[in-house]
Amino acid sequence: MTEKERLYKVLKGEKVDRKPCICPGGMMNMIVEDIMDIENVFWPMAHSDSQMMANLTLGMYKNGGFENFGVPFCMTVEAECMGADVYMGTKVTEPRVVKYPIESVSNWRELKKIDVNTARAKTVIDAIKILKEKNKDIPIVANLTGPVSLASSLMEPMTYYKELRKKKNEAHEFMEFVTDNLIEFGKAQLQAGADVLTISDPSGTGEILGAKTFNEFATPYLNKIIDNLKPYAKGGTIIHICGKLKSIYNELNDLHSDAISFDSITNAKQVVENVHGKIIMGNVSTFAIENGTEESLKNISNQCLNSGVDILSPACGIGVRSKLNNIKVLVECAKQYSN
Repeated sequence: MTEKERLYKVLKGEKVDRKPCICPGGMMNMIVEDIMDIENVFWPMAHSDSQMMANLTLGMYKNGGFENFGVPFCMTVEAECMGADVYMGTKVTEPRVVKYPIESVSNWRELKKIDVNTARAKTVIDAIKILKEKNKDIPIVANLTGPVSLASSLMEPMTYYKELRKKKNEAHEFMEFVTDNLIEFGKAQLQAGADVLTISDPSGTGEILGAKTFNEFATPYLNKIIDNLKPYAKGGTIIHICGKLKSIYNELNDLHSDAISFDSITNAKQVVENVHGKIIMGNVSTFAIENGTEESLKNISNQCLNSGVDILSPACGIGVRSKLNNIKVLVECAKQYSN
């Protein structure tokens, strides 16, 4: 069974020979300094060069890392395309937004639309095309920043959260605009050759929003993206939510994605027990991946697998200084684990 066949089957809830081990990319960054050194390809240049971007994620797989390709390696592409100023980071730090294009949800009409034929949106799409030609047996993951996270990257986050309550109508107009742009970018990635769609919405956590606001401002827009892009995502769809999930278990059941991915602060067994009809993906601590011993990582990975996760993966974006050998531990645990 190839890596692509295995992931496709898992996301459809079908029986497989063993559980896969992936890291989607995007917010859930999969690149570490070791891979840059081995491949002689480095950040920040690789964030803006499609061949370099493709070479890094290829390098992760061919050096014994995760069983997928995934680009980009940050969550600033969409915000930059829509008008935010982005600092591209260093070899060991990710890009980040340094200036917001708007000050209020009321100003959403001032934002640019994402043009998939220019700038870093095109870089990502071209990288996917390169990856498609390199190895057809490895699944390529398209990545989108979630609608709440993108919205709060386009204006000051605390103002955004307050205006979700104070300016509801304009906030919904803003979220519709953000969501429609994400659909276009996601569609372009999938049409370029990506197999699976991951939406990562770390700012859309139940801890910040609460169940009621999550249900009003996260669920409908996440589902709109999934519903529009499912026909193009042949391999399936994944949504990643950070933070404690206990307050939004019911809302997670309403999401239309095939799989749910979550942070290490949430107990995997509880998610398995409370979220139904979803493939469960996670949730090895990224702190442990960066700082733990190989033995401790074996224990954590096996604990996740024993808790019932269907896809073993990091719980969030891995630290760039994490050792490749530690990532290999996760992959080997998935290969050797038997139910």
